[in-house]
Amino acid sequence: MIIIAAVISNNRPEWIFTDLAVQQIGAILVPVYPTTNPIELEFILKDANAKYVFVSTDDLLYKVRSLEGRVPSLKNIYTFDKIEGADHWTKVTNLADEQTFQQVQQIKATISTEQLATIIYTSGTTGTPKGVMLSHRNIYSNVQCSRDSFPFPDAPQSKVLSFLPLNHIFEKMVTYIYLFSGISIYYAEGLETIGDNLKEVKPDGFTTVPRLLEKVFEKIMHKGNELTGVKRKLFYWAVGLAEKYDNNKSGGVLYNLQLGIANKLIFSKWREALGGNISFVISGGAACPVNLLRIFNAAKIPVFEGYGPTENSPVISVNRRQPKSDMVFGTVGPPLNGIEVKLAEDGEILVKGPSIMQGYFKRPDLTAEVLNNGWLHTGDIGVWVSKRFLKITDRKKELFKTSGGKYVAPQPIENKLKESPFVEQVIVVGAEKKFVGALIIPSFPTLREWMRANNIEFTSPEQAISDKKVLSMYRELVESFNKFFNHVEQIKKFELLPREWSIDTGEMTPKMSLKRKVIMEKYKDAIERIYS
Repeated sequence: MIIIAAVISNNRPEWIFTDLAVQQIGAILVPVYPTTNPIELEFILKDANAKYVFVSTDDLLYKVRSLEGRVPSLKNIYTFDKIEGADHWTKVTNLADEQTFQQVQQIKATISTEQLATIIYTSGTTGTPKGVMLSHRNIYSNVQCSRDSFPFPDAPQSKVLSFLPLNHIFEKMVTYIYLFSGISIYYAEGLETIGDNLKEVKPDGFTTVPRLLEKVFEKIMHKGNELTGVKRKLFYWAVGLAEKYDNNKSGGVLYNLQLGIANKLIFSKWREALGGNISFVISGGAACPVNLLRIFNAAKIPVFEGYGPTENSPVISVNRRQPKSDMVFGTVGPPLNGIEVKLAEDGEILVKGPSIMQGYFKRPDLTAEVLNNGWLHTGDIGVWVSKRFLKITDRKKELFKTSGGKYVAPQPIENKLKESPFVEQVIVVGAEKKFVGALIIPSFPTLREWMRANNIEFTSPEQAISDKKVLSMYRELVESFNKFFNHVEQIKKFELLPREWSIDTGEMTPKMSLKRKVIMEKYKDAIERIYS
């Protein structure tokens, strides 16, 4: 009988040890985000019929123990930290001897590549978690196709910093690439220590989501704002140059000379803050603002945007390190070698290849909705750029129709607005309404500086967003961005909100995607004010 083991832990070596050990005995691993709420956690453990759970800390131990009586399949809980009154995971590893080693070798020889390796529950932006079933072949093929396409050379001297949750297939799959390539993995102590860990480890690269890159850039710009005189002018001159950077089009002799000076005087300090050795940053999970891609790449911090859902193990496409012409800003690159991609009549991205999931656990109905004649229907809408670069334009389910019958794609509008240093987060609304509106969360450090420069006292976020001059400035800001969109897509009214959306407060998924339905329900009063 197949054993199902769950792991609920921060990134650490024991996570990977457990993962590989479970795979070698033909069992199934169910990775769970540490931030998963108790209701979802109970559903996952019961749905998967989990027998053993490995947790890292006493907080997570308490969370799982509180559910023990409601998860009848659960036999034991093991901890990575030494916790009084709990079984340490060495209780399992201490069972190892020559006889068990031989048993493991025998079991490994019987494991088919088509056998189920893991069930990854996607929290998604709405609804009950779905268990994505991935086989050994699914994951291995994605590892090899990604490694060959990007490419990742064998590099025993290279180092990477890992901080995206291993519970997500992106970091898990990339970890296998690192192991296969002999690259040393260092684990960040936490999201709040990434800056210090980068300086300490001096890695060659890391994977990230756009939200964290935005945070890095905000900190850089905030420090630039604190400069005075010539230093401040030089800083903004350099950023202005970087915003015009195009890796496929030379800016001319003068531009290249100026950019070289900017790299020496300004951007060298940015690279030092990231450890000084960064040769690749792979961004996925959501659209990365094009201005960030231009600025970081101009600063010789190469950021490569890729794309793929858990259902494809996960990577479908990625911008390439080599050759340089295989990267186009604003796209997610060409499809991986060995994967077939096409667009449906409505623009939905369809993919076929060896890394497509076996289906959703216990949900043949949902499986039938997304798998058809070997093609995975991703639910993402895209277009081809130059006939070979994939560009994501929106989520199929996030398109909405105004009361006038016009379709609006919110993501391009949101991504454009986030290019402003005054906008931290934004969500576009307007389904079945007369016009498009938006909920906007200001970047309060930037707004505070603007208020100080305009002799407006800042006492609190609530006070700031109700100030008449601040509201007037944001109206002008929104209007300046409206020119990029058709009349029906332009934001006519908006509401400023005082608090950032986060995983902890429930408006974002663990991979930092917005939960649109949650936000729209939570802030329905603000939305009603837009349309009152």
